[in-house]
Amino acid sequence: MKNIKIGLFGFGVVGQGIYQVVSKAKNAHAEIVKICVRNPRKARKIEVDESLFTSDVDEILSNPEVNLIVEVINDAEAAYNIVKTALLKGIPVVSGSKTMLARHLPELIEIQKQNNVALLYDASSCGSIPVIRNLEEYYDNDLLLEVKGILNGSSNYILSRVFDHKENYDDALAQAQALGFAESDPSFDIEGYDSLFKLVIITVHALGTYVSPDDIFTYGISTIHDSDIRYAREKGVKIKLVAQVVKVSDEHFTMFVMPEFVSPSKYIYSVDDEYNGVVIRGECYDRQFMFGKGAGSLPTAASILSDIMARQHDYRYEYKKLRFLEKPTYTTDIRLKIYVRFAETNVLHILNFEHICEEYISEESNYVVGEIMLSDLIAKRRQLAAKDIFLANIPIFFLNQDN
Repeated sequence: MKNIKIGLFGFGVVGQGIYQVVSKAKNAHAEIVKICVRNPRKARKIEVDESLFTSDVDEILSNPEVNLIVEVINDAEAAYNIVKTALLKGIPVVSGSKTMLARHLPELIEIQKQNNVALLYDASSCGSIPVIRNLEEYYDNDLLLEVKGILNGSSNYILSRVFDHKENYDDALAQAQALGFAESDPSFDIEGYDSLFKLVIITVHALGTYVSPDDIFTYGISTIHDSDIRYAREKGVKIKLVAQVVKVSDEHFTMFVMPEFVSPSKYIYSVDDEYNGVVIRGECYDRQFMFGKGAGSLPTAASILSDIMARQHDYRYEYKKLRFLEKPTYTTDIRLKIYVRFAETNVLHILNFEHICEEYISEESNYVVGEIMLSDLIAKRRQLAAKDIFLANIPIFFLNQDN
C-alpha cells in the first residue's frame, strides 16, 4: 500500500482538524508534509512543527514528494487556482470548498477526464454525511426522484433555538456566533447560499446535470419575524431552511432553497441544532434518511480523511449519470404553494399568484398563502429581498406518499 504525502492548503478550524485526524489514523498511511497558510508565524491552538508551514503555493505544487493535495481554504478564487493547477499537473485533490466547486465543477470534471486524475469532495456537501459517495455508488441509476434536506448547520441551529427553546431570532443568532456555528457575518449561511452551493454539487451526482447557482431560486431566514414563528406554531409545524432537487417528470427536474413549513411526520422535523439531515427518495425504495453533523472541525475532517483513504485504493468519482443518454433538464415552470408575510411592500402587486388560499391583513403584518410559478419567484427575487418580506415553501411534492 502506497504512503500518501499530503500538501495541505489552509489551517483554520477544518485544517487543524485534518491535522489531528490524520495524525491519529494509523491505517491511513498518510502524512502531512507541508502546510500552506497566509501567515506561517501566526499563533495556533495546536502544536505543529513550524518547518511544516509555508506561504508559498508553489512550494507544495512543485514538490515531487507530494502525491495528494488537500484544500480547505475560505478564498474561493484561490481555491480554484490551486485545485486547477494541481489537477493539470496530475496531482489528485481532496477539496472542501463548496463555493468554488459549485461555480467551476463542469470545468474541473473535464480536467479530471483529460488528465486522468481524481478530485474528491464529499466534505463539501454535508460535513460528516457521505452524500456524494452514496449518490455515486449506491444510487447510480435513474430511479432517483428527490434529494431534500437541511444542508446548513448554522441556520438549523438558529431555528432550533427559536422553535424548540422559544428564544428570539437575534438571541439565537448571537448564540450561534458565540459557539462558532455562524460567522461574524452570517449572511452566507442564513441567506441560503451555503445550502445552494451544496445543492448544486449534489445535483450533479444525483441527476447528472449541472445547474448554475445564479439560475436557482434561493431565499434565506434573515427576515423571519415573530409573526411567522407564531403562524407556524399555530399550524403545528416548524420552519426549517430546506434545499431540494426533485424530478417533476421523466423529462424535467426543479430545485430551490427556501424556508419550509415542516410537519412532525417528516424526517427533517427532528433534525435540530447544528445537525444536517438528507432524505433521498427513489421510485422503488421510497425514502432513505441520512443524519449527522454537517459542520465543525472534526466532523468535516473525518469526511476529508475518508476521501484521503479512498485514494489509497485509487478511488475516483465516475460521474456515471453525466453519461446517461436521457437526462432530465432543469425547469422553473413549476407551481409552488408559498406563504408570504409582508408589511409596507405590496407583495400582491409584485407577485402573480395563480390562486390565493388564505389572506390576512392587520396593522402589525399581512400574509398571503397561495400558488405561484417558481419562474415568477426567480423573476421577482430582487423585490422579494425587501426587509419587510418573509416567505416560506408549503410542500406539495409527494404528499400522497408521506402519510
